[in-house]
Amino acid sequence: MGVEIKESPVTETEFEAMEDFVYEYLAASVENEDGGGRMRWYPWHSAEYRFNHILNVVDLAGTIAEQEGANVDVARVAALFHDIAKLDADQEVHAEEGARIARKYLETHGDFPESFIEEVCKAVENHSYQGDLTDLPKETQCLIEADLLDKVGANGTALMLLRMGYEARTHMDAAEMVDRVMERGKDAASRVQTDTAEGIAHKRLKRVKWFREWLEGEVPQMDHNEQSDRRTQRRP
Repeated sequence: MGVEIKESPVTETEFEAMEDFVYEYLAASVENEDGGGRMRWYPWHSAEYRFNHILNVVDLAGTIAEQEGANVDVARVAALFHDIAKLDADQEVHAEEGARIARKYLETHGDFPESFIEEVCKAVENHSYQGDLTDLPKETQCLIEADLLDKVGANGTALMLLRMGYEARTHMDAAEMVDRVMERGKDAASRVQTDTAEGIAHKRLKRVKWFREWLEGEVPQMDHNEQSDRRTQRRP
């Protein structure tokens, strides 16, 4: 199914064209970096990872928006553009730059109403907002919640485990890395406001907790290391 808006439907073909544009922009951002760019050697600093994250956020934002009565079209299109500038702009300004790119694209591809473009761009611009999410339009709230939730699930856990290799750690440190995912999950659960997002957060936290318990059961040395750490902390 395509994304549709009452004033000007976004067809499946148009949405796929947006997806192609976003991926090509991300790929060009990495290719154009001088000297490898910031964090180039991390897997999440790649067009493939960033695009996968974006698609995850699109799905989550659409689900939350549909369940919570928000404009699904605005939420999904904003999610598609929210991190488009992540690889070629400073973290502090990537949201504003993403909104600029989204506006230029929507104004030059199709006949979208200005009201629709404005809502999409405002959501992209504010997706890094750190305050109370209820202060924002529903569509922006859905985008932020989706962005938070993608870091909590299997995607976030896999990346934390990959990070061990880049930091020259062994699998004995897996519990610590999974604990970081748990902390992210708890933070996400404390920030989201909609019932739909809260349900997704708690479901994903249960899975991360189960995975940690599985590790403890099958990597005995990991549990031994944790006990040694606790004994060391108790020493005067």
